[in-house]
Amino acid sequence: MPRFIGLCAAVVLTCSTQALADASSHAADAERFLQLARADKLAVPVYAQVQQMFAQRFAESQAPKSKQALLERYQAKANVALDNAVGWDKIKPDMVKLYTSNFNEQELKELIAFYESPVGQKVLLKMPALTAQSAQLTQSKLEKAVPEVNKLLTDMNDELGVKQP
Repeated sequence: MPRFIGLCAAVVLTCSTQALADASSHAADAERFLQLARADKLAVPVYAQVQQMFAQRFAESQAPKSKQALLERYQAKANVALDNAVGWDKIKPDMVKLYTSNFNEQELKELIAFYESPVGQKVLLKMPALTAQSAQLTQSKLEKAVPEVNKLLTDMNDELGVKQP
């Protein structure tokens, strides 16, 4: 009986060691994919937007140029606040979990192979601009529907007997 328990313990230990190795490899693949996808740069637009907000508020205040250092000091403080919230070191573990829970190890290997290829590199290079252009295209098309949608909302409110604000 002690041999059987020892054998079971060895099997469990071997399996758990293999599972840890698999999980580690899976996480490493997710990290490699995120590196290729330049995920560490995802928050850059947020930083730029916040910097722009401070610059706009500074301009609106009509502060003299002699106060430029004050603006820069607050922009630096904002960067620290953003680093604490969305800095890559803060979100990377969650991003790895997100990708390992949505892609198995083989799928991550295939994604890595794709993004290491010339066309994968082109996708990475072009995707931000394509996404922005797609959003602009959709927005411009959507603007044509806004008046009709607003009229439909008004008509529905009229049929429901809801008074307009």
